[in-house]
Amino acid sequence: MRILILVSLIFCFALCGCEDKKKTSEEKTETTKEVKKDSVIATDISEESKKDIERVYPKITEDNVVEFLTQYGKDNPETKVRITTQHGAIEMKLFEDTPLHRANFIYLIKQEYFENTFFHRIAPGFIIQGGNSDLPSTPKKRAQLGKRYRLPAEISGKRTHQYGSICGAKEYRENPDKKSAPFEFYIFIGEARQANHLNGDYTIFGKVTKGMDIVEKIANLPADEGEWPKQNVYISAEVLN
Repeated sequence: MRILILVSLIFCFALCGCEDKKKTSEEKTETTKEVKKDSVIATDISEESKKDIERVYPKITEDNVVEFLTQYGKDNPETKVRITTQHGAIEMKLFEDTPLHRANFIYLIKQEYFENTFFHRIAPGFIIQGGNSDLPSTPKKRAQLGKRYRLPAEISGKRTHQYGSICGAKEYRENPDKKSAPFEFYIFIGEARQANHLNGDYTIFGKVTKGMDIVEKIANLPADEGEWPKQNVYISAEVLN
């Protein structure tokens, strides 16, 4: 009788042990499923967060341009940049006493505006001009950033066009305040005496510190009657400090 009771007890313990193991296994499976599910959700949130983390700036307008670029300039004080083309690189120093133009140039670089734009106008012994293209992407980027704003003139009587000066391009029509077009710039490669008609009319906001040989090379490429290079000179830009 004792033996029968003992066998029965052993059988019960064995059965309970199997049930516990099965339950534990099921719990682990459910936990694993939950972790996997949560992992997928976390990945989705992470992807969305990347978009949210990227700071969304307002479109720049004539009304907010000064306020926006003043604050942006304080937050982004860099002054050294590099423009790279298939012909070589050009390094530039932006002037701190033209804060709106400097901030705007840094902003455009960090927003990747200049990627796949061109040096679209070349005049040997005078200028090369960049920041435009005939690709559909360029007007789209301008529309996203603020298509209709212009930069208030920051013209100093003490500064004149010199070899390697970087200046803001501008429109002549209805522009008595000499405001710069924000998306285009030119590098002056002539002699100082050739720029008398430009001095006091265009904002000079930087200078080339390295790569004037590349500037000259681009200036002397074959061009059509409109001074547009026959081979597109693609621009890529980065901030150095």
